[in-house]
Amino acid sequence: MTHTPHGLAKEFPALVDTIHILKQTDPQYLALYDSYDEVNHAVHLAETNLLPADDSHIDRLRRRRMVLKDRIYAMLTRHAGSPSA
Repeated sequence: MTHTPHGLAKEFPALVDTIHILKQTDPQYLALYDSYDEVNHAVHLAETNLLPADDSHIDRLRRRRMVLKDRIYAMLTRHAGSPSA
């Protein structure tokens, strides 16, 4: 298993422009982005043992990150597919 942080630009390289646009224009997206970033950072710290955590806590963090990533992806693809994008 890799302990590399899962930054959104690396997770969705084809949507980097949309990520930047929504961060600047959509407060709901920005809140999700910030939450994802916070949880992703917590996962990384736990996985690298910089902030030790038990397996169940790490699993909960990973599930939360996955839910946030799914919601973010839905927003990104909805915006990227809109005529104004």
